[in-house]
Amino acid sequence: MSGAQAAAGHANPLRVGLGPGPDRRRAHAEHGAAGPLHKRIIVGYGFWIFLLSDFIMFSCFFATYAVLVGATAGGPSGADLFDLTNVGIETACLLLSSFTCGIASIGAQTQRDSWYYGAMTATFLLGVAFLGLEVHEFVDMAAEGAGPTRSAFLSAFFTLVGCHGLHVSLGLLWLLTMMAQVFAKGYRADILRRLLCFSLFWHALDIIWVGLFTVVYLMGVAQ
Repeated sequence: MSGAQAAAGHANPLRVGLGPGPDRRRAHAEHGAAGPLHKRIIVGYGFWIFLLSDFIMFSCFFATYAVLVGATAGGPSGADLFDLTNVGIETACLLLSSFTCGIASIGAQTQRDSWYYGAMTATFLLGVAFLGLEVHEFVDMAAEGAGPTRSAFLSAFFTLVGCHGLHVSLGLLWLLTMMAQVFAKGYRADILRRLLCFSLFWHALDIIWVGLFTVVYLMGVAQ
């Protein structure tokens, strides 16, 4: 066997420990070019794991509410307090904001400023409308003497619904931060990953609200 054939059939022992050859370096570079896509998937998956902690927390609040829903201490129940028309408008605002948040994500991926900024602005306004209606509901209930200290039922109600409202408030602050970051730094890969995490957070709030609307309001009025 000639030297050329030996080199073709076996690795050069003199290159041991000196790093990969040209072909391997090229393959490594091609693999690295796909790195940002892989990192985006890993970030999204990791943030979903983080969101599971929120789901667990809300599950505890839901369980507490289910236990205490009948503990009205002679005070008003959900059927006496809940206005499904107001809550229906709240639900429509939040679900529509999830749609506009998706449009904003598409705008960011395609780097269309009008889509991104327009949809993010709509998402913010819908979120503010949702919070305004929720605060109005809380104020009216407190004015009727149905504050969180009136009964165990109302304590559980204000804790569950108020915690969701707090998450929406924090989400709106995050939304404004993402708009400012895109304005200052453009559609960089790291900014898009942060926007992905924000979108997952916002959609998770919609999922929690659907459960809350069903368990608290619909079932409360039906009692």
